[in-house]
Amino acid sequence: MSTIAHARALRRALTPPEARLWVALRRLREDGFHFRRQVPFRNYVLDFACHTHRIAVEVDGSQHGEPERARHDANRDAVLAQEGYRTLRFAASDVLVNLEGVVAAIRRALEENPPPPVAARHPPHKGEGK
Repeated sequence: MSTIAHARALRRALTPPEARLWVALRRLREDGFHFRRQVPFRNYVLDFACHTHRIAVEVDGSQHGEPERARHDANRDAVLAQEGYRTLRFAASDVLVNLEGVVAAIRRALEENPPPPVAARHPPHKGEGK
């Protein structure tokens, strides 16, 4: 399955913590922070990404109990870091119990990571506006 097809399948199957966080992240648009969900990025799919501020947000269902999953996440984080992205990782239980705290941490990261010059930004994807 291609990365794009995999991302589309994940969009249709959001977990309850991801769905709650997505609603909260959509509210950040009022402040100019635009997130996308289940974003194809090279050979990976990011849970949420704000390309203008180079922030990726991952919601983990477990605390990386499986070595294979931990290796996959470490590889993805290294690729993101090479591209200048900062990865924020939250446990699904934190999102369900302390959504306001999670959103506050994301907001702080966004404010600490100003957008790069316009030429370095990713162009909008089809259907996302001009």
